[in-house]
Formats: sequence, C-alpha cells, structure tokens
Amino acid sequence: MATSKRMQQIEAMLADEPNDPFLRYGLAMEHSSLGDDSAAVQVLQDLIQLDPQSPYIPTFLMCGQALQRLGRDTEAVPVLKQGIAAARRAGTPEALHALGELQGLLATIE
Repeated sequence: MATSKRMQQIEAMLADEPNDPFLRYGLAMEHSSLGDDSAAVQVLQDLIQLDPQSPYIPTFLMCGQALQRLGRDTEAVPVLKQGIAAARRAGTPEALHALGELQGLLATIE
C-alpha cells in the first residue's frame, strides 16, 4: 500500500481525533490520489457509518466514484442513493450542490 507524507500527517492527527470527519475524508482522498481506491472506499464507508444521522455529504459522491473506478457499480448505486437522501435531508446549499452531482453520477451508472 502506497503512503505519502501527507497521509502520515493525517494518520497522526487521527490518532488524536479518531472521529474527525474531515480528517477521515482527507485520508480517503489521499488514498484515492495515490491510486488506492479500495482503501479509499473502506475509509469512506467507515466515515458514512461514523455518523449516519448527520453524514458529511461529499463522502457519498467520493465513495460512489471510487467504487465506479473499481468496476463495482452495483455497490455504488445504494451508496449514491443513500447520499441523495442525506443531501435532501440536509438541505444546505452545499448539500444541494452535492445532490446534483450524486444524481448525475447515479444516472451514468443506472
């Protein structure tokens, strides 16, 4: 598994703040940028489970994209649908922006 200095820094910060959603998201993005989509998916799925009532909405899109890159479209569909529902519930401008992206990715898969 590839690693980077940034990944090591994020992991060190996560040791102090293991439930920080932004650190976890950053770790997943670092895995993805290093080409390790499987590890990114695992971190993103864990992040979704961390706070299912108030999730970090972009997590669903990034997870769906990583699953799609891995050829796991059937797994991406429920993640994207869950993200769409979460974005609608949140109703913030950021969530509504993510909603459009989630819907667009879902349309390309279904």
